[in-house]
Amino acid sequence: MNKLNDFTPVGCRDCRDGKKLGIDFSMAFQPIVDIGTRSIFGYEALVRGSNNESAGSVLSQLNDSNRYIFDQSIRVKAIDLAKKLDLQGMLSINFLPNAVYKPETCIRATLEAAAELNFPTDRIMFEVTEGEKVRDHDHLRKIFIEYKKHQFTTAIDDFGAGFAGLNLLADWQPDIIKLDMALTRNIDSDRVRRALVFAILTACRELSIRVIAEGVETREECLTLADEGVTLFQGYLFARPGFESLPQVPEEIWPFVSSR
Repeated sequence: MNKLNDFTPVGCRDCRDGKKLGIDFSMAFQPIVDIGTRSIFGYEALVRGSNNESAGSVLSQLNDSNRYIFDQSIRVKAIDLAKKLDLQGMLSINFLPNAVYKPETCIRATLEAAAELNFPTDRIMFEVTEGEKVRDHDHLRKIFIEYKKHQFTTAIDDFGAGFAGLNLLADWQPDIIKLDMALTRNIDSDRVRRALVFAILTACRELSIRVIAEGVETREECLTLADEGVTLFQGYLFARPGFESLPQVPEEIWPFVSSR
């Protein structure tokens, strides 16, 4: 079973019990904050081992025979945990584009889980990471067209870090892009990074794409990006990921990042 067409569809119960996967995993959640409204926009679900081992320790177990079922399982697991934790706002889930062979079939387990748990699809955001080399841009475009039919929010993660870059943006315009930390780190003191990021922000405004700045760790980084209109942020400045929990943003952070 190493060809995409060999995989058969699975339901959310198959994904939830994990019997077909053979990999123990869970999730950590990191908040995405809106400094404009001083609120939590949502949480990104991050893969972890069942005892909070790193994502790398889990992803290293993937191969052609289990990549598809793992991609399905992380979606169901994220929705299941989000419901149990009473997650409010957006639930952001990373997916593996090279594991999705037929969008309308692969989305079935996600829709089943959302319906069973009464979790609105318009509060689910799917992120494709730019760091994973996309083999077929037209296939990815079809995936997101299908996702939009079901009111999912779409995003490019790690924008500026990987293989696809502006080519992805030219072929398909998501609802959101997430600026990679390689671009946001030290942006307040780095003229080159500022120029690159500000150019991206200009393009996103023109295309009506929202921007989330990832990896923000300092007040100066946050305020530099806020001066250019960014309001959505994710990073250690606000909160670290919480294993099977929803970290809150300390109240004192809001005035700290909203005024000079």
